[in-house]
Formats: sequence, C-alpha cells, structure tokens
Amino acid sequence: MTETTGTDWRAWQESWDRQQEWYMPDREERFRVMLDMVEAFVGPRPRVLDLACGTGSITDRLLKRFPEATSTGVDLDPALLTIARGHFEGDGRVTFVTADLKDPEWAGRLPYDSYDAVLTATALHWLHTGPLTALYGHIGGLVRDGGVFMNADHMIDTATPRINAAERAHRHLAMDRARAAGALDWADWWALAAEDPALAEPTAERYRIYGEHADGDMPSVDWHTETLRKAGFGEARPVWASPSDALVLAVK
Repeated sequence: MTETTGTDWRAWQESWDRQQEWYMPDREERFRVMLDMVEAFVGPRPRVLDLACGTGSITDRLLKRFPEATSTGVDLDPALLTIARGHFEGDGRVTFVTADLKDPEWAGRLPYDSYDAVLTATALHWLHTGPLTALYGHIGGLVRDGGVFMNADHMIDTATPRINAAERAHRHLAMDRARAAGALDWADWWALAAEDPALAEPTAERYRIYGEHADGDMPSVDWHTETLRKAGFGEARPVWASPSDALVLAVK
C-alpha cells in the first residue's frame, strides 16, 4: 500500500475492521442481527442508507448477503470515504455522498427520497443529544412506511455503575492482551493512513474537520427508543445487546 495508483483498498477496509474489532470483538454479531432484521422486515432486495458509513463496513456485508440490494453511503470523513469509494469503485449498486449529518439540509444530497432501511453502527455517539434528536427526526422522514432504522452503538446505562465498571475493566484487560499481540488502536491506524500517499491528504483534511477526537453523548437505550418514537417510528426497542452496547431497531 505504498503506491497511490496501486493502493489496496480492500486491505485498508479490512485493516479498519480489525482496528474496530479491537474495541468491539462482538462487532460481527451486531452486523449479523442487523441484516437478519433487514431481511425480516423489508426482504432480500432492500434500498439501504448506510449512515455515517465510514469505509463501508455495513455496505460490504449487506451486498455479500443480499447481492440485489442497493446502498447509499453518507459520511463527512474524507479519508474513510476515499477508502470506501476505492473499494466499491465500479459497483453500480453503491453510491457515496459527502455530507455533514449536523447540516439540516444533508438529506437533500441523497439520490433517493426514501429508503427501506437506514443503518448505522458505532458512529452516532460522537453527536450530542440535541443534534442526534434532530438527526432522528430527519431519519423518520427518510424511512418508508414499514421500513426500519437500526443503530448499533455505545449506549450507557448510568443506573448500573458497578456493572459498567466491571465490564469496562474486563474489556480493557482483553484489549491490553490484543495490543501486546500487535493489534492496532485508533491512533496507530490513523498514523499509518497518514503515511500512505493515497490517504495522506484526506487524512490531514479529516483532522482539520474533526480534530483529534470527536466526543459526543452516549445516552441510554431508553433515550434512543423514546426519541425514535417521537421522530415518527411506531415501535422501537433493542434487538441485540452486549454489556456496553446495543442495537436499537425502530419500525416506521
């Protein structure tokens, strides 16, 4: 991955997946449940909005499982979008859109007015609850009747501090062991991206946009389900959970 014209985008996407799995070893399980619920509600040929898509991790798994699906990926991060566009280049089932989800006009950039499913994972926790509430309102207008929205993310229950602390300590011990065995963390991964000629400028640009790290809120599952109902969804509840994360499903 040293030549701009010969960059191995698949390798970069897989590297991103491994880095994310260092933080979330059960990441594939949440994706499996997410796609199970897509199939259950809207069938095997869905039109999907991959929200805050990053390198296209959801889209990649979606198309492998449902070859007749279509996906619109939307994100603001220029480096991750560069990887996504490179990996899916020439695939007519996929469109990528650069947009800031805090911009009230972001949905106007999308190629479709409605979607069967809007999916996102481990991305919206960088939004504070005010912008996230507004975003859920926009999503409520994008999902067709009978369609679904799913968000798999860190959702903290502040009423269980001992459980939270024990889970965090146990998880960090496992992360330390994986780190000692050579796993890349967030900072390591971005340092490598900055060294690749094809990603150096997009990586510099993403730091100009986000800084070192974006810190939002991590409200509880109950907050997410209540906010989604207020946004126009008829039902909302978690359909998968780990000790620290949950996958919330909302049906229009």
